[in-house]
Amino acid sequence: MQYFCTQMSITQLLRPIFARRYDVLQRYATDTEALQRRVLQRLVEQGRTTEWGRRHHFDSIQSYEQFAAACPVNGYDDLKADIDRMRHGEKDILWPGRVRWYAKSSGTTSDKSKFIPVSAQALKDTHYAGAFDTVATYLHHHPQSRVFDGRALILGGSHAPNYNLPHSLVGDLSAILIENVNPLVNLVRIPKKATALLPDFELKRDRIAREALHRDVTNLSGVPSWMLSVLTRVMELSGKENLTEVWPHLEVFFHGGVAFTPYREQYHHLIPSARMHYEETYNASEGFFGVQDDPADPSLLMMIDYGIFFEFIPLDEIDREEPAVVPLWGVTPGKNYAMVISTSSGLWRYMIGDTVRFTSTAPYKFVITGRTKFFINAFGEELIVDNAEHGLAEACQQTGAEVLEYTAAPIFMDEHGHCRHQWLIEFSQPPADTETFANALDRALQGQNSDYEAKRFKDITLQRLELITARPGLFNDWLKSKGKLGGQHKIPRLSNSRDFIEEMLAMNK
Repeated sequence: MQYFCTQMSITQLLRPIFARRYDVLQRYATDTEALQRRVLQRLVEQGRTTEWGRRHHFDSIQSYEQFAAACPVNGYDDLKADIDRMRHGEKDILWPGRVRWYAKSSGTTSDKSKFIPVSAQALKDTHYAGAFDTVATYLHHHPQSRVFDGRALILGGSHAPNYNLPHSLVGDLSAILIENVNPLVNLVRIPKKATALLPDFELKRDRIAREALHRDVTNLSGVPSWMLSVLTRVMELSGKENLTEVWPHLEVFFHGGVAFTPYREQYHHLIPSARMHYEETYNASEGFFGVQDDPADPSLLMMIDYGIFFEFIPLDEIDREEPAVVPLWGVTPGKNYAMVISTSSGLWRYMIGDTVRFTSTAPYKFVITGRTKFFINAFGEELIVDNAEHGLAEACQQTGAEVLEYTAAPIFMDEHGHCRHQWLIEFSQPPADTETFANALDRALQGQNSDYEAKRFKDITLQRLELITARPGLFNDWLKSKGKLGGQHKIPRLSNSRDFIEEMLAMNK
């Protein structure tokens, strides 16, 4: 079937299915509390048969208030021992039965990687449900769409067989989704499964580009930084001026994972088409949380009838021993919150580390405001301060240097696809050679953080960090200029924004 034809298109045939779901989503504006309480009831009922449920008396829980009183707020370190038992084949620990799949994510302060359980139920009631609703919202706002009349270019990660155990498998979330997707989806997606799961991104990028080059691609799905690298390769192979000449029917990019803002202009330059659209999603290893349901509004609609129950901690309470925690229906727009979730994978009152701010409560819509701690996640590397501190300590040990103050921020991709982290460091004892120190720091960060290591692989997505030596007293002068010299004021160690480092660089003279 040709893309434009007189017969009814595939998209038109499928549209009513998605339209029915879009109608259901309209209940989000009026039935929030009822929907979320129903989700919690289902989770608790299923959790009663687990070791965690018995430990926390789930058999006596009849309300949200009782649940909050019985179950503590947890981080990964609190659940790690139970997750390790699950990975070794024990059943009925955090979730009924055995959980086979685990999504590898960047580590905590004590581990290089963490392993998030992804149950078969969560795949269905959360991750795939989110993908379906993403399309449903897109089709509603674009009635002329022919998105299903061509191919979907979907990027994913790979399995991590070195972390596999006899009773469990590990991989990037995207690889788990590809591995378990309905086989019918493989009829319309590219690349082929074997290519999609290749661990060598340099090889995978080339193969994806070659498989996609002569297909009628209508939609893209993936992380902006990785996708841009693939599209750059497509352009190299095609010899065309822009991507519209390669795929004239391309109409939408469903993106998530990292902020799209730094890449927006590059995509507009690459795809100069008025019919090209962009829709953001918020899909993490722990669950699918939101989708941009209005093209004119960057806020994300919180998905409240999946297998996820949401709670929130006001950011100014986060460091208290017993912080206040509120359910979704108790949040206040305009206030920053740390997100806490309970899921159909057995993550009970789990604080994922992301912070959000609500822009609306009818329905509940939000924007992602960052992490509970300083971090850099411009390219999916999720570099945290603990990684930086350990990395600097290793580099200093190897070179004999001593670091007094530092800050770091990303330099985003240029037209050649080059990007890196830029470190501004004030040494109390400089290294004999700054390049040797930079190399040592880069290697140490890869050893500390598996996501940073993956992005640094063969310099494909992220090049080696850039080191700039700060003059003596720079950081104190910057704090003084802000009226924050002394007291409890601290240098922002890592930031996704370049605001702080640009101010300091301007003073580094």
